[in-house]
Amino acid sequence: MTDMIKYIGCDDADLTLFESQYAVPDGMCYNSYVILDEKVAIMDSSDKRTLERWKSNLKAALDGRKPDYLIVHHLEPDHSSGIAEIVAMYPDLQLVCSAKASTMIPLYFPDIKMNLMAVKDGDSLSLGTHELHFVMAPMVHWPEVMVTYDSTARTLFSADAFGTFGVMEANADDWACEARRYYFNICGKYGIPVSTLLKKVSALDVERILPLHGPVLSGEKLAEALRLYRIWSSYDIESEGVFIAYASIHGCTGQAVEKIAGILRARGCKKVVITDLCRSDQSEAVEDAFRYGKIVLAASSYDGGLFSPMYDFLHRLQTKAWQKREVSIIENGSWAPSAGRVMRQMLEEMKDITIKGDTVTLRGVLKAEDTQALENLAGAIME
Repeated sequence: MTDMIKYIGCDDADLTLFESQYAVPDGMCYNSYVILDEKVAIMDSSDKRTLERWKSNLKAALDGRKPDYLIVHHLEPDHSSGIAEIVAMYPDLQLVCSAKASTMIPLYFPDIKMNLMAVKDGDSLSLGTHELHFVMAPMVHWPEVMVTYDSTARTLFSADAFGTFGVMEANADDWACEARRYYFNICGKYGIPVSTLLKKVSALDVERILPLHGPVLSGEKLAEALRLYRIWSSYDIESEGVFIAYASIHGCTGQAVEKIAGILRARGCKKVVITDLCRSDQSEAVEDAFRYGKIVLAASSYDGGLFSPMYDFLHRLQTKAWQKREVSIIENGSWAPSAGRVMRQMLEEMKDITIKGDTVTLRGVLKAEDTQALENLAGAIME
């Protein structure tokens, strides 16, 4: 990164499922750094899957020197699994973390005695040339999170903020794609804490951001990342268009989705995005639900309720504090349509959701008489 800041992180290209739930076709990276000044600070450790490589990278960067500090920004195990081993290797090491982290460390390392330094918002630590300033970032996305601003290098070590899925260079040219999916699935619920952190960061002279996952951000990429984070954390609309998410058992509801998509395009909608919830990655669907302002939900009725892929999708949106969107509903039910009722009930539990148009109720395959109802719904969507 600089003459004094060395990268010691690791790619895990073989990982297929992050947090045991998110598909990562490009693997994952666990970023860690060493600042080699008069005093030496290690910035986070690594996941247990890459721990041996991380220790090797650390030893190579230290080149015989002993570290003075281990800065812990976030205690989630993919960033802290090396704490016990690094303390065993360097008993005099001082572990620097937030006060909340100091109370949580025994949850993960109950049998290890550590030399802890708990810091608070505004505290600083001099390494010699480099001055580290600690900024608390609770609930981005755990309560103990903090970030560190190196005023000498004008560098922000941002914890999980500004992270992406994928190995280090996987998203270097298109940061936003996997950063968006990462943000809404990992941090989406915590828009207010993220906005608070952004306000603190805006007061700093930041030249580069070093997240715990994903590429370094600087120059135009840094400016774009800050712009998008302001939109995302405010639950504002990033892209104009209509997102259609559907769950069809035998394809009948899917027919209606293709029909209304064609109607919307004919009426001038420039962007219509369709996701089959039965076959697509749910995390991708969550991402698009946050990206667009107009949403169509189309689902089959099932067991007197809602077909489970749609139920799962709406439950995910509930847990991520999805809000400030316009939603239209299409239901299908051969003898007792129930999907629309359940979808409405789940939407009513969310904040600032506006239902557009009347619910379109289908019974089996799409029929000629259903077209006018879909036309009317499309008109309401395009208002």
